[in-house]
Amino acid sequence: MGDEYIFSGYCRAQDQSRMVTVETENGTLQADCCYGNCPYEQNCTIAQQIAEIK
Repeated sequence: MGDEYIFSGYCRAQDQSRMVTVETENGTLQADCCYGNCPYEQNCTIAQQIAEIK
């Protein structure tokens, strides 16, 4: 069984605040945002929060 997380913060790609749901299971991570491919990921507070659970 996996874990589910909800993070909130400012999304520069969408230019708005948003909540992101992240699910982890068997070493895989699925986020309902562009985590892993976002051009703004280095400066994204949501991406930083997601990286902490890896």
